Amino acid sequence: MCWFMRKVHPKFISKIELGKGIPSISYNLRHGGSVLIDRKDPKQALTAIRVMAEYIETNKRSAVIFPEGTRSKTGKPRPFAENGLKILCKYAPSAYMVPVTINNSWKMTKWGSFPLGIGNRIELIIHDPIPVKAKPFAELFAETEQTVIRSIKV
Repeated sequence: MCWFMRKVHPKFISKIELGKGIPSISYNLRHGGSVLIDRKDPKQALTAIRVMAEYIETNKRSAVIFPEGTRSKTGKPRPFAENGLKILCKYAPSAYMVPVTINNSWKMTKWGSFPLGIGNRIELIIHDPIPVKAKPFAELFAETEQTVIRSIKV
């Protein structure tokens, strides 16, 4: 995703556990302007997301959030959590929502970390951007979720 979005300087909102133990990725998350949230502490998470939203609004950067949370083990998506997206939309009103569907990533880790599901092709589908201020949040959220889900190949 970083490569596809390199022109818009993506900053990630990810769980705090990814900030340690993954060479290159953990370092980039800690030092590249991304936000590490503790999903067990909603107050900390929402505050960090608000700070990120204000940063992207001011500096015209992009934020990447995975509203499904933990990757499903079957490829069938879990319901999206809306609070993080709602905060981003509220504090970055000039932003665009760009839905992204990721197909087959669940096959890489269906047996855990070992053995890795080698030989599976991961597909990224970048959908058309939607201006955040063009629609009420509920409508924007529903459209984004449906756009992503419609393109999933299980």
